[in-house]
Amino acid sequence: MQNPPTSGISFSNSRAVDGQTAQDGKADATSGIAREFHNFVADIEDLLKATTTLTGDDLQKAKAKLNERIAAAKESATEIGESVINRARKTAEHTNAYVHEQPWSAIGASAAVGLLLGYLLARRH
Repeated sequence: MQNPPTSGISFSNSRAVDGQTAQDGKADATSGIAREFHNFVADIEDLLKATTTLTGDDLQKAKAKLNERIAAAKESATEIGESVINRARKTAEHTNAYVHEQPWSAIGASAAVGLLLGYLLARRH
């Protein structure tokens, strides 16, 4: 296993993975969060390996890069959170419209779900 170079440390940029960005909204939010976390942990591991041989100015550069990476991870997490909120809001709007257009279907579906849950909970006891 080789020691990482003492200068020129580079961290991965998870903002563009497989040709997609966090704003695409096409990727699943959960996999985006997992990918972001994995890249962040990999960056921290790289820094820890590099800091064993770094001193002075190189160490300060590595810290600055890590701080930049943390800021990018926070921004990406915020974007993913906003995407999830927007999808939930759109789903709620569509559900509301459907319930207003088809109230008896919604009542029937709710009753069926309630009966199913009641049956399952009664079986547990």
